[in-house]
Amino acid sequence: MTQTQLHHRPRLVIGGTGSGVGKTTVTLGLLAAFKRRGLHVQGFKCGPDYIDPSYHTAVTGRPSRNLDTWMTTPSIMREVFLRGSQDADLSIIEGVMGYYDGKDPRTNQGSTAEISMLLQAPTILLVNIASMARSAAAIVKGFCTLTEGAPIAGIIANQAGSTGHISLVRTAIEQECGIPLLGGFTRTPGIEIPERHLGLIPAVERGELEPLFQKLADLVEEHLDLDRILTIAQSAPPLAEPEAPHLFTTPAASTVKIAVARDAAFNFYYAENLELLEQLGAQLHFFSPLAGEKVPADADALYLGGGFPEEFARELHHHAEVRADLYTRISDGLPTLAECGGYMYLCNSITDRAGESYEMVGLIPSDVQMQDRLAALGYREAAAATQHFLLEAGEQVRGHEFHYSTSTESAPKAYVTKGMRGQKEEGYTTANLVAGYTHLYFPSNPGVPRRFVEAATTYQTRRA
Repeated sequence: MTQTQLHHRPRLVIGGTGSGVGKTTVTLGLLAAFKRRGLHVQGFKCGPDYIDPSYHTAVTGRPSRNLDTWMTTPSIMREVFLRGSQDADLSIIEGVMGYYDGKDPRTNQGSTAEISMLLQAPTILLVNIASMARSAAAIVKGFCTLTEGAPIAGIIANQAGSTGHISLVRTAIEQECGIPLLGGFTRTPGIEIPERHLGLIPAVERGELEPLFQKLADLVEEHLDLDRILTIAQSAPPLAEPEAPHLFTTPAASTVKIAVARDAAFNFYYAENLELLEQLGAQLHFFSPLAGEKVPADADALYLGGGFPEEFARELHHHAEVRADLYTRISDGLPTLAECGGYMYLCNSITDRAGESYEMVGLIPSDVQMQDRLAALGYREAAAATQHFLLEAGEQVRGHEFHYSTSTESAPKAYVTKGMRGQKEEGYTTANLVAGYTHLYFPSNPGVPRRFVEAATTYQTRRA
């Protein structure tokens, strides 16, 4: 009998009683403060969000990763965590929504609580204590007892009226719940995270948020018991190696080259998506359409991810030679996956919120119009509307949709997607192009990246 390998991974979850309670702010402050202390810190995000992991990566210098138990299995989620936390002194996992909020109000599926329990990761729960004292203990007690085994190990108070208010709440929570209050924050102006639908990643890449990150580090140093928080993280038990089959095995030798658009306009990629392509034999070549760079001449396939093309529509329009090259390369058969922002870029035009319209690549017979409100948000289960090179008939892949734009109708559609509000057809496909608003999560169906690499291999052979 082979002995199960155990991994020591100091870790903790930053959960909250609800959205808007300060999880992102506290997570960024902790990441920055512990990095300042000389630790190698790894960020994770529960759920499918791209924005918060981009912040984590900017603070730590290590790619932040998504942990999700709806888009993939608990075993693969654990594998993603163990791979991502390798060589890290501390992993901090930012929760999503309220601690118990997930796919279904009747269960913990897809929630921060489920991920905390599966990873045996101690949770520090953020509680908005505005206008309450002893009642805060009732809230904490409810969170501790709703699900047996919920690993809530400490509390952080937020939105306190004063330090005396924090002291009152500490007395109540520690007496009634038997867990420590690790510190708290009074209302602090000037630490708000900017609105998320704007061009945040460009601001991160230009270093504009670095002063905010350092200010958050100062605040958590001043108001939280960091030594005790680190001790809680280090108390997490060793994690067993996940069961087979594993998502990541011995990588194949590089045989094909996949061009990946990566700049301020196109930057939403799940780290595991790119790493699975590499494992299957793809060499990734990053290029910037925004900087006027064309698809590398030796590319055997193309991946256009999501991002903020609407924020840079004028610049993308002005690079007419890049747009013309993309049109020609894809029309000539280059296998291409375009997600959300990449899909928008391949359409005829983008009209921004100010009403200005800009010509785009023109491969997809559709026009994109930006909206002031969210047009779509949520998990998606996607099947091929018309069988294409990524999905066989009847096969599904899971992912996420989040965008502020709408597009005019075009056909043939790429996907039939299912979400909370029912089923719809979306996107656009040809023999070598799969494009749509849905962000695919490759670990949910490893056949998708395998076929992507196979399509690149076929194209390479045809060109030779």
